[in-house]
Amino acid sequence: MLEVLTGSGLAFAAGLNAYIPLLVMGLLARFTDILELPAAWAWLGNDWVLIVLGVLLVIEVVADKIPAVDHVNDVLQTFVRPTAGGIVFAAGTGSVTPAVTDPASFFTSETGIAFIVGLFLALTTHVAKAGARSVVNLSTAGVGAPVASTVEDVSSVTLTILAILVPVLVLVFIAMLVVVVIRMRSQRRRRRSLST
Repeated sequence: MLEVLTGSGLAFAAGLNAYIPLLVMGLLARFTDILELPAAWAWLGNDWVLIVLGVLLVIEVVADKIPAVDHVNDVLQTFVRPTAGGIVFAAGTGSVTPAVTDPASFFTSETGIAFIVGLFLALTTHVAKAGARSVVNLSTAGVGAPVASTVEDVSSVTLTILAILVPVLVLVFIAMLVVVVIRMRSQRRRRRSLST
C-alpha cells in the first residue's frame, strides 16, 4: 500500500510541476541513501539528466509566474506533466525508500501499467491546475499568477517529500487540496450569484 501512496504522491506532484519530483528523485538517488531507484529508472540520477531537469525547472518556474505565458506553458506541459507523472509513479512504486522496503511486491513486471496509472493521475492534476489558473488569472487580471504558481510549486515540493519520506501523509495532503479547491469553487459561485 505504501508503494501506491509513494507513486500517487509523486504523480500528483508532477501534475503541478513536472520537473520537481523528477529532480528530487534523481538528486536523492544520486547523492543520498534515502532513495534507491529501480534499475529501469536509474538514469534519473545521471549527472546530465539532473542538469537538464534543473534547467527545465528554472524555465518552468519563471514561465509559470508570467500571466499569459503561463497559459502557453500549461498547453505545452499537457504532454510533459502526464509523462513525468507516469515516470515518477513507475519509479516511485519500484524504488526503495525509508517507507518502502520491498518494492518487488508491487508492479514488479507491470511497469507499463504503473506508467499509465501515473500518467492518468498527473493528467488529472494538470487539468485541474490549468483550469484553476485560468480562473485566478481572469479574476485577478493576471496579478494572482505568481502567487498561484508559487503555491503550486511549494505544493509539488511538499507532496514529493511526503511521498518519499512519509507516504501516508499523501492522503492528508490530497484531502486538504480537495477541500481548498471545493471552497474556491463555492466562493466563485457565490460571487457569480451576487453579481447577477
